[in-house]
Amino acid sequence: MHLFYSPDIEPPFHTLSEEESRHCVRVLRLAAGDRLMLTDGHGRMYTAEVCEPDARRCCVRIVETVEEYGRRGYRLTMAVAPTKNADRYEWFLEKATEVGCDMFVPLECARSERRTFRPERGLRVITGAVKQSLKAYHPVLEPLTAIRDIVARPFDGVRLIAHCGTAVADRKYISQCVTAGDNVLILIGPEGDFTPEEVLLAVAAGFTEISLGTERLRTETAAIDAVIEVALANR
Repeated sequence: MHLFYSPDIEPPFHTLSEEESRHCVRVLRLAAGDRLMLTDGHGRMYTAEVCEPDARRCCVRIVETVEEYGRRGYRLTMAVAPTKNADRYEWFLEKATEVGCDMFVPLECARSERRTFRPERGLRVITGAVKQSLKAYHPVLEPLTAIRDIVARPFDGVRLIAHCGTAVADRKYISQCVTAGDNVLILIGPEGDFTPEEVLLAVAAGFTEISLGTERLRTETAAIDAVIEVALANR
């Protein structure tokens, strides 16, 4: 069954956006009486029937609601520096959404390769991943944020910073820092890594230094590695 996303669903009837209506009627060729799935991105999964298959304003009737559909037992925020190639960062957003992430924070650092970020494009990628992987929770995408600001922000949970600046033996692994049910924030720097000053800033604010292993990883690879490790800690 196909999943559609709309943040403003109010049962029993709902009108799909023009884009979603066109996809429903013209692409999928759903007719009156056909069923589809809807989510508001806040944990509710709806089963609905097509009432009026209009390609501009398709009206559906909600027939079933499931609360907290697919809810995970932990929360994860990934603050990751945008890559020079935007496609690589979008790949990370897509895959992290599929695995499980609650918030993305594009991180501006001293060695950032890209200092602009188009959230509307990133949101489209995230929404597509939500629908493809049948998620009922839509991750939040924040605007570009300086590392000093994310470090100073209050956070009730485990705060980690991954970097390559010191010997692996002096840093912990995610499995040593995260237990099931934790609220986790992880910082991943740009290709040139965090500066020593940025690492010191984070550590002074209470972040724990972590290693993702001995292999040399691209930013987006390191980020998705961290997402998967947190997911495994909650299995």
